[in-house]
Amino acid sequence: MRTYVVLSLGGATLLCGGGALLADSAASGAAHTPTTLSDGRVLPSIRSRTISDDWVRPANMLGDAELQSKGAVIGDIKIDPRQIFDTSKSEDNTRLFRLANRLHINTRQKTVATQLLFKSGDRYDPRVLEETERLLRGARYLYDARVRPVAYHDGKVDIEVITRDVWTLNPGVRFGRSGGKNSSGFELEELNILGTGSRISFSYKSDVDRKSKTLDFQDKQLFGSWWRGAITYSDNSDGKTKFVLLDHPFYALEVHHAGGFSAQDDNRIDSQYDRGKIVNEFDTRERDVTAYYGWSSGLRNGWVRRSSAGVTYDDNKFSRLPGSTLANRVPGDRKLVYPWVALDLIQDQFERARNRDQIERTEDFFLGWRARAQLGFASSSAGSDRNSTIFSGYVGKGYLPSEATRFLWSANATGRYENSELRNGLFSAAARFYTRQSVHRLLYVGLEAIAGSKLDAEQQVLLGGDTGLRGYPLRYAGGDSKFLFTIEQRFYTDYYPFRLFNLGGAVFFDAGRVFGNNALSNRPNTLLKDVGFGLRLGSSRSGLGGVIHVDVAFPLDGDTNIKNVQFLVETKRGF
Repeated sequence: MRTYVVLSLGGATLLCGGGALLADSAASGAAHTPTTLSDGRVLPSIRSRTISDDWVRPANMLGDAELQSKGAVIGDIKIDPRQIFDTSKSEDNTRLFRLANRLHINTRQKTVATQLLFKSGDRYDPRVLEETERLLRGARYLYDARVRPVAYHDGKVDIEVITRDVWTLNPGVRFGRSGGKNSSGFELEELNILGTGSRISFSYKSDVDRKSKTLDFQDKQLFGSWWRGAITYSDNSDGKTKFVLLDHPFYALEVHHAGGFSAQDDNRIDSQYDRGKIVNEFDTRERDVTAYYGWSSGLRNGWVRRSSAGVTYDDNKFSRLPGSTLANRVPGDRKLVYPWVALDLIQDQFERARNRDQIERTEDFFLGWRARAQLGFASSSAGSDRNSTIFSGYVGKGYLPSEATRFLWSANATGRYENSELRNGLFSAAARFYTRQSVHRLLYVGLEAIAGSKLDAEQQVLLGGDTGLRGYPLRYAGGDSKFLFTIEQRFYTDYYPFRLFNLGGAVFFDAGRVFGNNALSNRPNTLLKDVGFGLRLGSSRSGLGGVIHVDVAFPLDGDTNIKNVQFLVETKRGF
């Protein structure tokens, strides 16, 4: 008799049984088959475990340009949703892998079909096929997707859609550690209920902030449509959280209309920190409701412009926490009711890659211009407690300086203008730089900066072990501005134990500093630095986590009471 034990580490599921180990990693396929972009460039990859010969475009298939010049239309569409393990290959044909396939309910053909951006009779457009691939890869219950033309006859192109499932049931114990603090819990979660793409979960979690029991349901395609819905209820040690969402988003570049609403009612205790210690706490009651409608002319000459209009109700009430021995500096209440308008601008430019932020997994990078500007007006006559102009904005772009390098940057701004001055202004910028040194090595450099202006009393700009400064306690330094610099040498190995794990590693250096006013501390903020190294486990067999980080970090500055070594175990979306 075999015994199977399920353990979830920060959302990444491991299934152990009789000496074998089933973990998050790449779904298997024929090795050493190069993965190529539509223009023929080979993706940087150690090996392509999921892209076997039948995933690649047939060699005798006409090129995209020729198909379009012939005015080809889409003919038959074949959908092939595949299991987690390909047991037709001897490497995956093991007792444990066969059991996993039997226990797992595969994604339905109908579930995949409702996400296609094309149908029989449409003009053949390779851009639409690529966008459909990105949509499918964005589903957590799918490891990868390939949409390819397979035959041309009588003016028609037959299309094949291949997907590979991941393990989606998470009955396990959660554990993580960052900033010197542990988090733990239990979760029963299914990301793909009966193969329909719906998600439901019940979890118990204990962390530095609170203990929570949460029930959550999400469906990105209600009743096979592009309407999405979500309901969350959380019973916490410091209050309750209720959230509901129903909307029809701009799910693709050629979508012309969007709209919906969301509502949240959150009662909690908020804490403020200095040197990793709670120095102030207060009760917060936050209620938010937003409804909007959006319209667009779709994709025109490689660009999409979208307009939106909506109304938001934002009510925040704060009160002293009974029995607290801390400072109890209570922020002032704030109520804003305002209509708003927004404009989005998107450039259609994407890239597929491997082994950047993931290990042996296809990644979609947005490289085009992307910008958003939103402006709202709150007034006391409409129910607000003040007159205020609320603004937010975003802009970002990616660049390809050479075949080996990629540079991506973004900037954000939010705030309010009231009583002839800027309030709660937050301006941030971030940059990421990737240099491919070899198939096995990549150098990553990241820079993040945030500047605050007359922040609301409950706001803190924090820096510590939970915000990228890995050698320090969580929420170690606070103020109204900060910067964080990271340089990381990443390693991607071809070590594939049990044909289950994708292993990588990193050596890193972090440096950061907080600036500005901190009413909760009179200690000066200085430059903080750390060095460290870590192991990375790519969770490609599972949709329940991204990359497991096991790090050891050494602080180079700070107080003498900081531990000389910090251990971190957590799951992140990327490397």
